[in-house]
Amino acid sequence: MPVYLLAAACAIGVVLIAARLVKRGTEDAAPDGPTTGHTGAMISALFLLAFAVAIVVPWTSADSARLNTYAEGQAVVEAAWTAERLPTPLRAPLQDGLSDYARFVRDSEWRMMADGKLSPDGWTRLERLRRAALALPAGEDEEKDARSAMLDQIAQISTARHQRAMDAKTTPPAGLLVITLLTGLLVILLPFLSGARPRGMALVPLALMAGLLGVGVYLCLDIMHVFTGALAVEPDAFTSVLAEMRRISSGG
Repeated sequence: MPVYLLAAACAIGVVLIAARLVKRGTEDAAPDGPTTGHTGAMISALFLLAFAVAIVVPWTSADSARLNTYAEGQAVVEAAWTAERLPTPLRAPLQDGLSDYARFVRDSEWRMMADGKLSPDGWTRLERLRRAALALPAGEDEEKDARSAMLDQIAQISTARHQRAMDAKTTPPAGLLVITLLTGLLVILLPFLSGARPRGMALVPLALMAGLLGVGVYLCLDIMHVFTGALAVEPDAFTSVLAEMRRISSGG
């Protein structure tokens, strides 16, 4: 942050020095003069750039997080199908554990991700599944292959879970939101700062623009976290997993 402030101070210093040194040309104090027009255009462009980035980054993060939840859910389903290759006494505990994990993520852990964290209990459940898979007998080729495939699927679940933990902590840079807010305020206040005094009907379009800018800036704040707000990733993937698990256990 000090570096950014220093850069801004240097740029302001360049403007003040130029104003002192440049003697040619005409003075420009009009609210609709070239200085105000140039400044307004640049501030608007900067606001639009910051606003676009503040929208695109969370949107992209939300799409990536959503796809990752489906990847994690698909790994759970594939692990359940792998367990079907095992004898019933060995199959049932693994499938029950997988269903319990998916239900825990959907019903309990999902609310915690709004605060940027995952539950330690989820890791415990996944570790319990891994230990159960490691304890499977590795005698016959079919059981040995099923055990290896089960461990691979649990590893994929773990990888996707780690990615979900990272997604829960992901937010746009704070400086980007600050720039969006400051440039939005400057766009609104520039006519007043340049010496203009909007009155009567001239205030109507200015007020409408201010209202729309306020909504846009609020939208940036609302979507900054992938598991809350307007773009929040819902636990639909794990709802589908539980439905698929019921179909697998019923032999459908």
